[in-house]
Amino acid sequence: MLAGARLLKAAGVDAVDVTDSARARLSMSPIATCALIQQQVGIETIIHLTTRDRSLMGLQSELLGAHAVGVRNILALTGDPPSLGDYPDSSAVYDVDSIGLVRVLSRLNQGNDSAGASIGRMANFSIACAVDPTRADLEHEAARLKQKLDAGAHFVMTQPIYDVEVWLRFLEHFGGQIPVPVMIGILPLQSARHAEFLHNEVPGITLTDQALERMRIAGNHGRQVGVEMARELLLDLKPHAQGVYLMPSFGRYEVAAEVLAGVVTPA
Repeated sequence: MLAGARLLKAAGVDAVDVTDSARARLSMSPIATCALIQQQVGIETIIHLTTRDRSLMGLQSELLGAHAVGVRNILALTGDPPSLGDYPDSSAVYDVDSIGLVRVLSRLNQGNDSAGASIGRMANFSIACAVDPTRADLEHEAARLKQKLDAGAHFVMTQPIYDVEVWLRFLEHFGGQIPVPVMIGILPLQSARHAEFLHNEVPGITLTDQALERMRIAGNHGRQVGVEMARELLLDLKPHAQGVYLMPSFGRYEVAAEVLAGVVTPA
């Protein structure tokens, strides 16, 4: 993991994104992971934090700890239900959802906890929220994004898309440009089988017919074509977003570096 972070830093990334037991599968504490990366690699991190596994008090305790060790960029998420992962009998908490977590972070930035008690001084979190521009009900998704922005989100991170038109269509439902910076998700494809798995089995990821067909035609050259598609999309998105975040599958951090080759200036 640390080697991957060093590779990405050298490739020119600005920050490393760390998930919180994605797809409800066990992984190391994202706060500890972010602290290790920042301390040993010297690169900024963005932590996913879900409300699935923590009570309202536990969430705030975790956030105070994250702040103390210098982890300040928080993507507020509700989180996939345990039924999707390896521990289906694990209890989901969900005292608040992602909108509630954004409110908690905003209160901490004002110097208070969710109950209104002082925490001693104002926190300094950068608050991110998520949006899925591939959902069938874009009106509902746009309404939830507006709630997250009203709650105090500072920037937006999207689920992965595979066509710039998907994002432009969401903006129409939103009613215009997002009033805060947007980072659009790009997940490089590895093969036709990988593309079909993401499209059919992973919540929040929907590929276009064109992307699925292009990977089918790629055959044994799937990884190369997947990198080309990701690089093309990154360049197409430049007029429409303030950044992108790359999500290499299977811990293949070098794939993200390949996408960036020739697009950004390495460190």
